[in-house]
Amino acid sequence: MSNPIIGLTDWLETVPGQYLLDWERRLFDEAVGDIFGYHALQLGLAELPALRQNRMPHRWLALPAHPEHALPVTAGLPDDPRVALLSHSAALPFPECSLDLVVLPHTLELSGDPHSTLREVERVLVPEGKLVISGLNPASMWGFRQQRAHWWRRMGVGELFLPEEGEFIGYWRLRDWLRLLGFEVESARFGCYRPAFDSPRWMERCAWMDTAGARWWPIFGATYFLVAVKRVRGMRKLEPTWKTRAQRGTAPAVAARRDAAQAAPHSSAGPGP
Repeated sequence: MSNPIIGLTDWLETVPGQYLLDWERRLFDEAVGDIFGYHALQLGLAELPALRQNRMPHRWLALPAHPEHALPVTAGLPDDPRVALLSHSAALPFPECSLDLVVLPHTLELSGDPHSTLREVERVLVPEGKLVISGLNPASMWGFRQQRAHWWRRMGVGELFLPEEGEFIGYWRLRDWLRLLGFEVESARFGCYRPAFDSPRWMERCAWMDTAGARWWPIFGATYFLVAVKRVRGMRKLEPTWKTRAQRGTAPAVAARRDAAQAAPHSSAGPGP
């Protein structure tokens, strides 16, 4: 990059940033469209409308309580179904077990304490609630370029490629965190295999690498996307098809006793001549 990257918001306006946003929009639309319930929350990254295809009646967008995020809250986009609020990611203003869906688009890597954020998400999710996460993959071409930039920066030269803020969390490391909190990963995907060119023309020329990367080196995509469900031991989900069936009435059956039949007189007529 020729210009220094200050934060994630600035980086998302670059050509690689728009490329990543387009890929993640498609996956969020596919993932949240079939998740049902009443309350859904997106935590962070107002630039990505992750809940636009979800049909829950109450959809929230929680942004960090910082003055620079005041504009998205007061803007009130007419085509955005999310209701915005300011909140700390480790202290959400929702009661325990009250949300059916929580989406974290690059939220954990930008959080000062990702462990506390995950624990808070586990608290507000209902049993069998869904959690959708996207993050930058440090084990990728983009991640290696960022690590090299950090090394050159310690030498006093060079600039960072990706935003400096936050700590990028590896995919397998995140799975371990989720398992310890009782989450089960249902699905996971990697994407964005093209080199991060500044030119849109060169990005289009490398479009074939998305297909090749998904086939030949799938775990080295620049970003990962996973869906997890909150499991609670001892909880059993009742299906709406369970109904109380009326028991059929049965008529009592009369059975003749053999010994009683033998003890009875054979005829009521009088003695013969």
